[in-house]
Amino acid sequence: MDLETGFHHVKKESWRTVLTLAYQSLGVVYGDLSTSPLYVYKSTFDEDIHHSETNEEIYGVLSFVFWTLTLVPLLKYVFIVLKADDNGEGGTFALYSLLCRHARVNSLPNCQLADEELSEYKKDGGVNGLSPKSNLGSRLKSSLEKHRVLQRFLLVLALIGTCMVIGDGILTPALSVFSAVSGLELSMSKEHHKYVEVPVTCVILICLFALQHYGTHRVGYLFAPVILIWLLCISSIGLYNIIYWNPHVYRALSPYYMYKFLKKTQQGGWLSLGGILLCITGSEAMFADLGHFSQLSIKIAFTSLVYPSLILAYMGQAAYLSRHHNIESDYQIGFYVSVPEKLRWPVLVIAILAAVVGSQAIITGTFSIIKQCSSLGCFPKVKIVHTSSKIHGQIYIPEINWLLMVLCLAVTVGFRDTRRMGNASGLAVITVMLVTTCLMSLVIVLCWQKSVFLAICFVFFFGTIEALYFTASLVKFLEGAWVPIALSFIFLIVMCVWHYGTLKKYEFDVQNKVSVNWLLTLGPDLGVVRVRGIGLLHTELVSGIPAIFSHFVTNFPAFHQVLVFLCIKSVPVPHVRPEERFLVGHIGPRECRLYRCIVRYGYRDVHKDDIEFEKDLVCSIAEFVRSENSSPNYVKVDRETDNDDKMKVVGACSTHLDGIQMSEDDSDNIEEAGPSELKEIQSPTIKPRKRVRFIVPESPKIESESMEELRELTEAREAGVAYILGHTCLRAKQGSSLIKKLVIDFGYEFLRKNSRTSTLALTVPHVSTLEVGMVYHV
Repeated sequence: MDLETGFHHVKKESWRTVLTLAYQSLGVVYGDLSTSPLYVYKSTFDEDIHHSETNEEIYGVLSFVFWTLTLVPLLKYVFIVLKADDNGEGGTFALYSLLCRHARVNSLPNCQLADEELSEYKKDGGVNGLSPKSNLGSRLKSSLEKHRVLQRFLLVLALIGTCMVIGDGILTPALSVFSAVSGLELSMSKEHHKYVEVPVTCVILICLFALQHYGTHRVGYLFAPVILIWLLCISSIGLYNIIYWNPHVYRALSPYYMYKFLKKTQQGGWLSLGGILLCITGSEAMFADLGHFSQLSIKIAFTSLVYPSLILAYMGQAAYLSRHHNIESDYQIGFYVSVPEKLRWPVLVIAILAAVVGSQAIITGTFSIIKQCSSLGCFPKVKIVHTSSKIHGQIYIPEINWLLMVLCLAVTVGFRDTRRMGNASGLAVITVMLVTTCLMSLVIVLCWQKSVFLAICFVFFFGTIEALYFTASLVKFLEGAWVPIALSFIFLIVMCVWHYGTLKKYEFDVQNKVSVNWLLTLGPDLGVVRVRGIGLLHTELVSGIPAIFSHFVTNFPAFHQVLVFLCIKSVPVPHVRPEERFLVGHIGPRECRLYRCIVRYGYRDVHKDDIEFEKDLVCSIAEFVRSENSSPNYVKVDRETDNDDKMKVVGACSTHLDGIQMSEDDSDNIEEAGPSELKEIQSPTIKPRKRVRFIVPESPKIESESMEELRELTEAREAGVAYILGHTCLRAKQGSSLIKKLVIDFGYEFLRKNSRTSTLALTVPHVSTLEVGMVYHV
């Protein structure tokens, strides 16, 4: 499946489009944030503080909620962080990718100088070698470029944020759905309620995860209306409670009430911040889901609807509680107690639907960020199913989906109360925000080229607020906060082990690659023959001949008449334009028919299936052959370019309509072509399996040597394509430390054996696949 035709939309829409996107963003972006009133007050007043007749506690909590919502989602994310997009994409890895390009820091070992010529790479002003304006900024950039320790620290910081997002994908569905279902407690006795709440939550969660493979686009049109109705519902109830119970509750918005709250409650008030923190859970989604919408649409939705609705909802709950102090049981300080009795059942249904929508958004976001990690070599290969051919980014990962479901059910059954779930979710949320704050400070200096003083002010202001909440959550380690730490630690170990093994594998390839001269000496005199067809040898190398090929030829002295060394690589940009997809070049003299083809994808790009990919690949080589003499504009692919590294940028078939095109017909259904202004180069082979034609423009004229090369390429394509894939096994070399042996021999190999292989990742037909096994001693 290929979504290249509309991979990235320029965010210059009409107002009608902007408002439509703002409406749609309600269901995708704000589902989690909108459902936070279900559990904030209940988690806050659960244990650390108690509601008293003076109302100082409830007013203090309301003041904290108001200023937290104002400073973090509104000021930090809407007005600052959203501007740090990576060509329209957001999230932790988008910030890391942005920093990689500006500071020449990269976790990918096979990056090239030619990648910096990509349109998406050069969009930002600071990419083309411009240094930050301040001396401190320049020193910071040079330090990042020189010291590997700092580069690794930056990568680990980004991975910690990513792992916490995955942890949030486990905890948020459990907390949201459990809190919504807890409304049943006011409709039945507490004895019966405890036997109903957990099973109903588990059933809803199982249904939610079981329906993931259908894709959100099938029910996505319901998401925005559900959240819209929910926001109107909670804001209306909040306004009613304010008018009916306490019209003067607005006074509690003053920061003075925060001071009074902390002065009275002291340590208990500080610990209760772990519950207040939950009012901003889901704020990171505004930035993470930026690629599906636009900055303006997300800002409009939040400032005009989401923010006012949440403030009214929290004020309404506080107004109700300020007039009700007879607390008979612990569960009565919650959302549903402030809902008028006649509306509780309809509100319960809407709340459950809103919780499901909010959970769906975070699950989809988890799939997306794991795909990004996998693309950048930081997560094992997994099966990625694209559930929509129209909506970019709608993916489903079966293994991750069922893992999330099992862990989510374990959290629900294990905790069975919102307090511990809230402690766990709060720590995950605030850790991601701290990571974003740290990365944003670097973006301000390195990418925006602002002063270091401004970055320090940003870190100090927002970092102090988030650190206060972080410490309050971390203190509750034994009361649920250990869950995101444990989960993140496990995922971080997996990511680091996989990334380390991938780097060592690539280093072995680079150190053991064979020269082009060795390849050119292979011929009939040495017993090596060329067979009909195209051989695609998949390699991670972007230069030189991989050791796996020499191993193959040594044991099987034959290779194809057209041999292509194919490298499919990810680059640190969200998307690569189709016209810049392929880098094609000759290896050795033209008559050897040896090519190198580098296929570049962004970390959010959709990979083509095998049939379309083969056609595009062969067509790009043919276009390279045609245009080689007419426009010999080679790109510099490496800092030390030699003849082997001279390559040209060639787009996909659909991008050069005025260039060469390829047509394939079954041999039994060949029709005579009509008169045309184009010449057709056909294979003279008798009775081919498929008739392959390259349709070449009359102008400019093609040399006879190029025509002969195209004929051979046609014959080889008709004979078929064979994929030669390396099946490598890593072993730590003798003399390695015990830790390295554990990481390589057990950790990496376990992940490799239990992840998707290159064959499945490329979805090539097994009958056309040849795997070459080799042991790498690293």
